[in-house]
Amino acid sequence: MMEQQGFEQAYTRMMEQALAGGSEERKRRLAEHGDAEKALLQQVWWPAVGNLDYLHPEYELQDLKGGTRFVDYAYCPPLTYQLLLEVDGFGPHWRDISRWKFADDLSRQNHLLIEGWKLLRFAYDEVMEKPRRGQQTLLMALAKWGGIARPAGEELSVYERALLHLMQECWGELSPVTAAKKMGISRESAAKYLRSLVSKGLLVAKVTPTGRVMRYKFSTSNWSSR
Repeated sequence: MMEQQGFEQAYTRMMEQALAGGSEERKRRLAEHGDAEKALLQQVWWPAVGNLDYLHPEYELQDLKGGTRFVDYAYCPPLTYQLLLEVDGFGPHWRDISRWKFADDLSRQNHLLIEGWKLLRFAYDEVMEKPRRGQQTLLMALAKWGGIARPAGEELSVYERALLHLMQECWGELSPVTAAKKMGISRESAAKYLRSLVSKGLLVAKVTPTGRVMRYKFSTSNWSSR
């Protein structure tokens, strides 16, 4: 209940700040901000990151032709990259889309990438039915691109940072044996640093019924942006 209240307060504050500025078209879009857009933050972003800092809903930008474009969210922390987030529902909008509108959507995405934006797109059905998959994707992207580097108040060693990067290559799951082989260290050392990351809330251990730790994966809590 407290976590839900925290999200609602943060979401309301974010929307109020967005409405206070921007163009009339952006304000119109914010007024029409729907359940899908809110669910993306509530089901995916909030459980993974724990705050809505640096998020801008219905973010307005220009494409390479000088046209105005809007995206569901832009994440603009004081880092070396910026991330766009979008959620799409599989409904009449996509089933009945014209060929030219489909081409324009692809062109829009290409222009954003050419301009240097990072982009994550999520399906509404998956956000609602398989939110953990979206959380894992988000965490891997933020860690890969530098948006999340450490839990609040924690410092990471060189080996711990290397393990987090290696985790990206292994799609979010890693065994001590694989970690030791790829990093050129002993299995005992790899296990020690993996356990350290667990204690810091960055990883969780996958344990067999007999209590043996076989693999580690990203945690979907206790992360914060730098």
